[in-house]
Amino acid sequence: MNLGSTVLENRFVRLEPFEDHHREPLRLACDADPDLWPTFYYTSLGGDRFDAGWQAMRDQQAVGTRIPFAVIHEGEVVGLSTFIDIQPANRAVEIGTTYYRPSARGGVVNPATKRLLLDHAFGCGAQRVVFQVDQINQRSQAAMAKLGAVREGVMRNDKVTWTGRIRSSVIYSILCEEWPTLRARLDDRLAAFG
Repeated sequence: MNLGSTVLENRFVRLEPFEDHHREPLRLACDADPDLWPTFYYTSLGGDRFDAGWQAMRDQQAVGTRIPFAVIHEGEVVGLSTFIDIQPANRAVEIGTTYYRPSARGGVVNPATKRLLLDHAFGCGAQRVVFQVDQINQRSQAAMAKLGAVREGVMRNDKVTWTGRIRSSVIYSILCEEWPTLRARLDDRLAAFG
């Protein structure tokens, strides 16, 4: 697996690997829903925690342990999604740290973003793509089920979040042999957006 850091684009969204010019537009997007960060996220990019979170992702990007993307919809940065836990030897990667401002939720942005990230991962040789969802986040679990990812189980009390809450993570995965069928379903969903 050779997961490249490159611009990914379809007719709905453009995913750009983080650059300095994404910083302030992303800060604005992350500040659009301050109540969400302490509820569902392991780390925070909201408010005064943005700068440290941004720098951590940029540092990981520099050494190749994370590929963070600014998600651009209709010319504006509306959120982010990243490749993390990149394991070339195991041909596995996780898609995580996904956030969209409220106005970008519930429409085309998430399925279009997932379509690009999954196709890129499998196209670069991934055998397995993983997602970890906070057990209390029912919306994200429903999105994983709609995507067709397989629910593998729960890692109980596996993380201490930035607020000190003990989190359990629901693990989902998609394997390369499953991707063609799921990609066709996802393409059908996207076609409904015109």
